[in-house]
Amino acid sequence: MNSRKKQSEVSRRDFLRVGSLSFVGLSMAERAALAATRSDRSEKNCILIMMTGGASQLETFDPKPDAPAEIRGPLKAISTTVPGLQVSEAFPQLAQRTGQFSLIRSLYHDAAPIHETGHQLIQTGRVSRGSLNYPCFGSVVARQWGPRGDAPPFVVLPRLLHSLGVNTYRGQQATFLGEEFAPATTIGTKSASTEYEIEVAGESPAIQQQYGKHRFGKLLLQARQLVERGTRCVVVNLFDDLHEQLTWDCHGTGAGTAGKVYEYRDSLGPAFDKALSTLLDDLASRGLLQDTLVVATGEFGRTPQINASGGRDHWPHVWSALVAGGATPGGQVIGASDSRASSPVERPVHAAELTASIYQHLGLNPQSCLARQDDQQISLVDAAPIGELFQG
Repeated sequence: MNSRKKQSEVSRRDFLRVGSLSFVGLSMAERAALAATRSDRSEKNCILIMMTGGASQLETFDPKPDAPAEIRGPLKAISTTVPGLQVSEAFPQLAQRTGQFSLIRSLYHDAAPIHETGHQLIQTGRVSRGSLNYPCFGSVVARQWGPRGDAPPFVVLPRLLHSLGVNTYRGQQATFLGEEFAPATTIGTKSASTEYEIEVAGESPAIQQQYGKHRFGKLLLQARQLVERGTRCVVVNLFDDLHEQLTWDCHGTGAGTAGKVYEYRDSLGPAFDKALSTLLDDLASRGLLQDTLVVATGEFGRTPQINASGGRDHWPHVWSALVAGGATPGGQVIGASDSRASSPVERPVHAAELTASIYQHLGLNPQSCLARQDDQQISLVDAAPIGELFQG
């Protein structure tokens, strides 16, 4: 190679030498080299649906119909299109679409059992250390690949998480990457110096009815609109706070604010089932599902035994996630919990592995380096992608 080549003329080989096509935090010359060598991986999208509050594994994707009543709870298990696979009766439409997605039934983490640590792990792959908060994967992708046309590269719907219980970082910001790569939102759409107009109008009454004219339906319809427009990463907070409303945080205490688990069947489940089923169908019909990874999960699970108030409490030792699209296989179950849904007994999947999988789908090597403002470098996430999601 000509040693006199100017730095601004970094070749693909030079770029690979500094850390592969997924090195983040490059010099301008290196980023120019990246732009010249982008592959189709940079055209991938992700919709992460956060079931904020921590959805119960037993009342969603991992029912235990043979367990004692105080463990299995009041909801029934129903059959699906995959022989031997059952889900909660709250999800009859998803039960007819199990061939379109994978279920992970062995997610866990061992950090503090609070909402904030779970959100940090799912969305950054790490738990904050002291004053060091790690950036959300969407901000990393925004920095790495940039926008497509006039679409914001990273959007959080409807706004950043707040009022979860502890006043600490919740995993949805750019942190040391800089405000230039912060997410846009629909409640206050300014991201750094750029204002993005995020429009939700223009859909037919029929499609709005299919998604459901409720919070979940409106948010997932908007997520599809954003991806179709060119947004790379959309994080959907099905709830952005946990106060004064019914959420997945089903402790069973409080009037209408921390409901009992049967409300998964009567309220939360039907809305989620309708909205997510429609999103999968809609993305597929528009040719977007192949390139769009859809992940739906909470930040932890719930206790295996119903408490005295008819709810379940925080439980990070095992929970479930649904993963669809992005060329991942459908109709499979990854991992398993024990007979009480209290811990993994087969193929434990740490929450950071889910983050690593999102990065891999989006064309970023999870082991590539992220440069901090103090010039220190860290890997994007200290975990490997979930291999079962990337077969073939």
